[in-house]
Amino acid sequence: MKKLALCIGINNYPGTDMDLRGCVNDAGDWAAELARRGFSVSKLIDEQATKAGMVEGFRRVISQAAAGDLVVITYSGHGTYQYDTDGEEADGLDEALCPHDIRKLGAALIDDEIHAIFKTRREGVHLVLISDSCHSGTVNRAPPSAADRDADRMPRFLPMQAWLPEARAASAGPKGAALPKAGSHGGGSAFRPKNDKDDAGDVLLAGCEEGEGHFSYDANFMNRPNGAFTFYALKALRTLPEKASYADWHAALADDLPSTRYPQKPQIQGASASVRRAVFA
Repeated sequence: MKKLALCIGINNYPGTDMDLRGCVNDAGDWAAELARRGFSVSKLIDEQATKAGMVEGFRRVISQAAAGDLVVITYSGHGTYQYDTDGEEADGLDEALCPHDIRKLGAALIDDEIHAIFKTRREGVHLVLISDSCHSGTVNRAPPSAADRDADRMPRFLPMQAWLPEARAASAGPKGAALPKAGSHGGGSAFRPKNDKDDAGDVLLAGCEEGEGHFSYDANFMNRPNGAFTFYALKALRTLPEKASYADWHAALADDLPSTRYPQKPQIQGASASVRRAVFA
């Protein structure tokens, strides 16, 4: 069985005034841990992780896998929303990851695009996505708040206004729509299979809940920037017994998250058989 991994970390978001600090460290930490566990690892860091670079990276690592192989993709960076254009989202918003050039392009990497790439894998390939970003929160919040600054943390959420001018955002949405108001997003998974037939053993581990006011945080541990989720996920991973499952890993995270300092609740998604699989096996 081949083990293949792609680790993405984006600190630098030109033109947004919302750069992060811990995402490149996250990518390096995930890469080192996965390499130690027998993975062949590639990385995309900052300017390498353009939208085109991320799409090509996803396609490349997935195309290299055959039946029985395992692909792990880690992403650390901002998450966002944009208007849904195909009518599939009940709340009218597509969840998305933010590439390095999001402001230049005025385009994120949306859930539908990621889902389409994932579906190209060969039958029997297992895929795990670990996302230390916000796929939640209100689309008109401009982090960080005073409370976040006081706690030395930064939400990994990029509001639409930070990368898409309001006139363009409004014209991209339903006729006459303005940017969504606080609390308007009703949830829904960015990476959950669209239907049961699409589930081919995928597992998603995400840094926080969906819905209003939930964020994954850029943090600082022992004077070194990291994502809070990444830091504690790796800590928990290293304590797991042999053959522990993804569900066990997620449960172990409850020892550290949520906390008063980092009020985020990590999530796990996947079919019951998938989340019961042994971690990275």
